[in-house]
Amino acid sequence: MQLKKSLLILFFLFNVLIISAQQEIISLEEVLEKVEKNNYSIKISEEDYNISKADFNQTNSIFLPNISISHTAIATTNPLMAFGSKLNQEILTQADFNPAMLNDPNEIKNFATKIEIQQPIFNADGLYMRKAAKAKMNAVELQSERTKEYIKLEVTKAYMQLQVAYKAVAVLEKAKEAALENKKIADNKFAQGYMQKADILSVEVHMTEVENQLLSAKSSVQNASENVKFLMGEQNESVLKPSTELKAELDFSIYNESLSLNRADIDAMQQSTEAYNNMYKANKTSYLPNLNAFGSYEMYDNQIFGTDAKGYLVGAQLSWNVFDGYKRIGKIQKSKAELDKAEIGLEQYKNQSNLEYNTAKRQLKDAENKLYLTNLASEQSKEALRIRTNRFEQGLEKTSDLLISETQYMQKQLEYLQTVFNYNFTKAYVAFLTK
Repeated sequence: MQLKKSLLILFFLFNVLIISAQQEIISLEEVLEKVEKNNYSIKISEEDYNISKADFNQTNSIFLPNISISHTAIATTNPLMAFGSKLNQEILTQADFNPAMLNDPNEIKNFATKIEIQQPIFNADGLYMRKAAKAKMNAVELQSERTKEYIKLEVTKAYMQLQVAYKAVAVLEKAKEAALENKKIADNKFAQGYMQKADILSVEVHMTEVENQLLSAKSSVQNASENVKFLMGEQNESVLKPSTELKAELDFSIYNESLSLNRADIDAMQQSTEAYNNMYKANKTSYLPNLNAFGSYEMYDNQIFGTDAKGYLVGAQLSWNVFDGYKRIGKIQKSKAELDKAEIGLEQYKNQSNLEYNTAKRQLKDAENKLYLTNLASEQSKEALRIRTNRFEQGLEKTSDLLISETQYMQKQLEYLQTVFNYNFTKAYVAFLTK
């Protein structure tokens, strides 16, 4: 009895905590709107795209010039450097050709300001590397789009789990009310001498089991609520409550849908394969020569930032790396193997996606059939309980049989709820696979 009192006190306190917690009624559309703005996975996928976009922007270097400015200050007695510095400063005189001055010059200071420009003209491998970076950026963008679609599916699932949790609480609360009513009847019969103490204890055990399940169901409400809030990127003490109840949403037209090869994740795989193809071409065209122009404008003086002497240099360079050991050949072989691997992976992913889609459609059909059967079982168990309850009130039914019927009806209701969830989620999953 002491244990029973402790459980009742705990149950009462738990109910008080649940009731006192602030409830926030929210619709699925509101949840999805907040998720799109605040979900962590979506934000990470967007940053992944920004990273790939930045990598692509770096390839602008094959078209744009590289410009640098430098200012160098030196003090030297090195014969060659001293002579060259005077020559650059345009202050060389006849006396500087004296062998004694050439071999042992005085210290000279030289300040050089230089502006350098390097302009790419033709770099075939760079063009293909730019294409590869563009394909990779497109792949990441498509993958980010697919991530958003997947998170939307997860949110729909979490919201339905919240609906199930609240519906389960309602079912168990009704089961508790029925158990309390039957206990009153049992107590009256016991007081009149029509029932044994063992039957009363069985009724009390049944009530305890229902209360325990109700406690677990209310805990599931909080767990489901926190899961939805996590997906929304929120952290607060409120308990979310869905604005609509869970119900089966039959859709027979979905069986006519087919797998789209333009799905974002499949397109992402294709773009990734294209990136490997361009990297392979880039490595092959690295055999071609590169043509680059260069130029500089230089200013020299014996004073800091001085510009007394000026000069420029312009030119072009055609460079051809004919052989670099076996490094380039190895890179070509590696990029070809990576391309072959990507193509095989793409084909595997398409076949796997088709298999997954066909499996999901069969699961949806199974869930649809089970939906009808579990609903029928729930109605049958409800009628059986009604009959046994009436007979129990008239003293024509055993307590154990009534308790079995109560337990069975409660279980069939909860099973039907889970079946509705399975059907709705499987339908959403099939729709996700067809996008």
